[in-house]
Amino acid sequence: MLAAKIPLALYVHLPWCVRKCPYCDFNSHESPRQRPEEAYLQALRRDLDWQKDLASGRALVSIFFGGGTPSLLSPAFYQQLLQAIDSALGLGAGIEITMEANPGTMEHGDWRAYARAGINRVSLGVQSFDDQRLAALGRIHDAQAADQALHTLRAAGFERINIDLMHGLPGQDVPGALRDLQRALAHAPEQISWYQLTLEPNTVFYRQQPILPDEDTREAIDEQGGALLQAAGYQPYEVSAWTRERPAAHNLNYWTFGDYLALGAGAHGKISRPDGIYRYQQTRLPEDYMRAMQAGRYAELRMVPERERPFEFFMNALRLRQGVPRALFTERTGCPEHRAQACLEAAQTQGLIESEGDRWVCTPLGYRFLNRVLEQLT
Repeated sequence: MLAAKIPLALYVHLPWCVRKCPYCDFNSHESPRQRPEEAYLQALRRDLDWQKDLASGRALVSIFFGGGTPSLLSPAFYQQLLQAIDSALGLGAGIEITMEANPGTMEHGDWRAYARAGINRVSLGVQSFDDQRLAALGRIHDAQAADQALHTLRAAGFERINIDLMHGLPGQDVPGALRDLQRALAHAPEQISWYQLTLEPNTVFYRQQPILPDEDTREAIDEQGGALLQAAGYQPYEVSAWTRERPAAHNLNYWTFGDYLALGAGAHGKISRPDGIYRYQQTRLPEDYMRAMQAGRYAELRMVPERERPFEFFMNALRLRQGVPRALFTERTGCPEHRAQACLEAAQTQGLIESEGDRWVCTPLGYRFLNRVLEQLT
């Protein structure tokens, strides 16, 4: 396995939100009145100084600021952090730098300052344009705020915008879901991440489950919504992502089993080396993370056993609508193709996977039962 050939991205986790949503299982925490912006920045810098050696001289293909709600932090924070990243790793020309934002936290005024800091793509967590659905989801914004946020981003010069939109929401019917999509399409975003609400463990919704649309309604939403998106010129490149331009570099790196450094509380990283593939996870609580960085206690690398690599590779790669090149399996896992061949052929016999030239591709049935495909590889 030639680690130097595997693309490298950077994920940075900003863990604070105004209020935690009842469906959210991410590592997010209600923000204190005075956010420790400077202390967190110093912690990230210390962590970066340690992690730059993991890059082994590779250039970054993308940076993603996720959360939490990254838009709670100031443009000055991102300017200083990106300068530190540039010094440690280098920011190549044309690198994609994405920041997640929420319509209810567009509070720092001039969004051109974020663009000047280096952010060139924004993923906006709209979730719905229906005020009743937003209230049911515990969101702090309404539909008007979502529209205004999108206008603000365009006025600030952002040419690459992703809208996060959910479907299958409490009380939602097919016309309501399609109205959400139509309102999103009116803003002509470059990408729409359109995904079904799921009830995840360790969330309020899991403990106090809302009434969701029945299976027939969910299937109708999925089918009719997909047709609407395609008619508007969007193509699916991943299970839940639709785009009218090139796919997001950061997302594509995940799905093709690329490498990524991970800064910030609770962030997960993956690094390939000549002797194997390693994963690591940062401590979850922001206060613990800052104390650990102050004391020089960094994340521990864990080697991924070779037997686990086929499952991990295909768990990501088979989400891609155009499939995955067969040669990429050995290049990214270091495993010979025969390690997965028998399992893939069994899935092919069941009509879950097709072999198209030099690519493995999930069939429509395979996408509906992706977990069954992955079970073949465990």
